[in-house]
Amino acid sequence: MNAVGYLRLSTRDQSKSLEYQEDIIRNYCHNNHLKILEIFSDNGQSSYTFDRPDYLALEQFIKKHKGHCQYLVVLDHDRFSRNLPDALIKIAELERKYEVVVISTNERVGLDTSDPDVFMKRAFDYLMANRELLNIRARVRLGRINAMEHGRYLGKAPYGYLNVKSERQECYIEINQAQAKIVRRIFRDYLLGIDPGVIHGIVKESGFSNYGKNAIHNVLRNCTYAGLIKVPGNKESLDKHVTAIHTPIISEHDFWAVQEKLCKIKVRVSRCSEDFPLRGLIKCYCGRMLTAGWSKGRNKYYLYYKCTGHPSANVSGNILHEKFEKILKSITFLPHQIELIKQIIKPMLKAARIVEHRLDKERSRKKTSIERKIFELEGKFIDNLIEHSVYQNWSRKLNLERSILDEELKASKAGKAALQFYIDNLLSDKVGLFGIYKNCNTEQKRMMIHAIFRDTLTWQDNSFTASFFNPSLNHNLKTILKMISIKSACSVKVSKEEAMIN
Repeated sequence: MNAVGYLRLSTRDQSKSLEYQEDIIRNYCHNNHLKILEIFSDNGQSSYTFDRPDYLALEQFIKKHKGHCQYLVVLDHDRFSRNLPDALIKIAELERKYEVVVISTNERVGLDTSDPDVFMKRAFDYLMANRELLNIRARVRLGRINAMEHGRYLGKAPYGYLNVKSERQECYIEINQAQAKIVRRIFRDYLLGIDPGVIHGIVKESGFSNYGKNAIHNVLRNCTYAGLIKVPGNKESLDKHVTAIHTPIISEHDFWAVQEKLCKIKVRVSRCSEDFPLRGLIKCYCGRMLTAGWSKGRNKYYLYYKCTGHPSANVSGNILHEKFEKILKSITFLPHQIELIKQIIKPMLKAARIVEHRLDKERSRKKTSIERKIFELEGKFIDNLIEHSVYQNWSRKLNLERSILDEELKASKAGKAALQFYIDNLLSDKVGLFGIYKNCNTEQKRMMIHAIFRDTLTWQDNSFTASFFNPSLNHNLKTILKMISIKSACSVKVSKEEAMIN
């Protein structure tokens, strides 16, 4: 009679090696005069399912050699499966479809599987194997929970970290500095109010490799970056966060600020306008955001801000803008911050110049091509090769294209002059926050305001109050407090580079 052998080794139970199992099965087959056709082995596969590579190959072998194989030999029944119902169904299926009997090395050949006592014994064996599997899972879960409660991160390191092993072969994660910089930018930009889709496009160019529509949200919701481990709860306790042993990439303060923002109900986004840069950024004393618009007077229109809860109380936009710009003018940078601004801006400006130079080169090339076509068109018309109407249509079209390119080249030249003026001011040693602010577009102004005050800037009694002021600008507090009431200054510790980036 013929037989096939099957070996399985669990990743958690290494007490019965594949070599040990094979030796016992070969000795058993030799002693019982069974010819081994093939031996299949699964290393590190789950005992709870039959979806194992080599077991599936074994079934294909039995199917292909139907009638030539009578036994499937395993060391113990727990090597075959630890799932009681699935194991009994699979044994019955192999006997019914392929006339193959599953036996272990502690059972005799020729065993009557229809005997009730044999069935009960096997059912008990699989029941004990199933119980042991559940015990293993419970021990593993408790071990994981215990490790997590002690601050260990388990599993594959998230983007921004690397999996490493200590000299004692203990696994932990450490910061990947290049990726961590991108993670900080994701959190920073989201707190500044930038849409996650826009953030994804920006950081993708910097090397962010995660993809999918939820890639940014997955980063923002991951407490690992704040040096926290989320320990799952059970029926008796809720989920909790514990301090991790790995180094955080961002502060807990920023992480919870992001969670609060993610949980907020989406509201209508304020439309950007050059006339109302503070719309949707300044709160009324009642907590509502101030809206803005134009009010028609006797002779002209007046810019104003107002609260929807107090429609009769309009605030002059000119007064509001003047007081706010006065605050910005009083905010200065420290020498090392100015140097950092220069270091950040210079490569960006260089890249912008290169792009603009390429565009101008392409415009000039197109203009030369159009002028050549105009010359050829005129030549064909003079030689009576084309009709007058055809000549007029093409001449009008080509001259229009040339005029558009001339305007673009002219605008580019003016833009370069303006950019050079801006660069000279920005890279001077007296660069200030207001100088940057006035050269920004509306969206950039909104981002800057949010970076300085978050969403805490409030208008009350003809003056500003705030509960947050960017800690990197704390050296201006003495001056700022004369114009604005800071209820509680944030004291988050940041590095020089992070301070400027934030």
